[in-house]
Amino acid sequence: MPYKLSIIGSGNFGSCIARHCATNIKNVPEMDPHIKMWVLEEIVNGESLIHTINTTHENVKYLPGYNLGENVEASGDVVECCDADFFIFVVPHQFLPATLEKMKGHVKNTATGCLLTKGINFKDGKIQLLTDTVEEIIGIKCGSLMGANIANEIARGDFCESTLAFPDIPERETWKQLFESPKFKISCTNDIVTQQLSGTMKNIVALGGGIVDGLNMGQSTKAAILREGFVEIFDFAKMMFPERGVDILTMIESCGFGDIVASSYGGRNRKCAEYFVKSGKSFKECEAELLNGQKLQGTLAAAEVYKILVERKATEKFPLLTTIQLISERKVEPAEIINYRNHAAVTA
Repeated sequence: MPYKLSIIGSGNFGSCIARHCATNIKNVPEMDPHIKMWVLEEIVNGESLIHTINTTHENVKYLPGYNLGENVEASGDVVECCDADFFIFVVPHQFLPATLEKMKGHVKNTATGCLLTKGINFKDGKIQLLTDTVEEIIGIKCGSLMGANIANEIARGDFCESTLAFPDIPERETWKQLFESPKFKISCTNDIVTQQLSGTMKNIVALGGGIVDGLNMGQSTKAAILREGFVEIFDFAKMMFPERGVDILTMIESCGFGDIVASSYGGRNRKCAEYFVKSGKSFKECEAELLNGQKLQGTLAAAEVYKILVERKATEKFPLLTTIQLISERKVEPAEIINYRNHAAVTA
């Protein structure tokens, strides 16, 4: 029997990847072309979003104007989506564990997953990769896809690339076929730690880029902030996972350098950070005004990383990450972004 694909999540990027895979899956012989997509039900323009997707093939709230494909079926029951062999996870990271708990006991132990969610979890005072969270809760092997990917640009067919990180399993080639197309280049790595932490922490660096933009500073200043962020992300990966083979070469892939650049010049974190500076409002207010119900990931990641740095007395080794969090809390002024080395000696 052909293998089935389910997509867990249906926001902007979830809908984008559903549209993308709806085309690609037809060219993968071992796959059933029918895709199930879990949608958190809500009423949009007086209509059920699930009903609208299934009748118009469009997510009118999170990806308006794009046809997802007639082979994509929305479902409001995550358990109904569990009868699959391949799972794409693309829910906000703070909701991933609870979603997985609902799936627990309903997923085949032969299934595999691919995480598109960017974020990290805490467990017993330590950092946990989200792929490890998936494996721990529902017991399946899980890789991840991270890169310089803006959802609306992929949806309209712009050329881009991404990095697929997977353990060495037979299904890895099928996963690559599900994602790769002439305008969506996929490179592969075994370094899932650097790939995932880059995908998460670039959102923090993007906040820094947005702060620079909000202050109307120049491109040289922005480049300096992004370069420091690049270095601190890799140093953080080495500090947290010294035994898991982090590789600096992963940082020059799309999941590293590419994603930092794309997110710091486009994307929701940069946009909200610029507005945060210019409006004087809190990030929570900026999120509510600008993101149409989507969640801001950079501020959550910044707070989580900052907590680790304080606990490990490592803020001086990561001065930019520390300063971005202090600016987010309005403990220092946004203009202090360029004086980040002056704010690193934090003890609490």
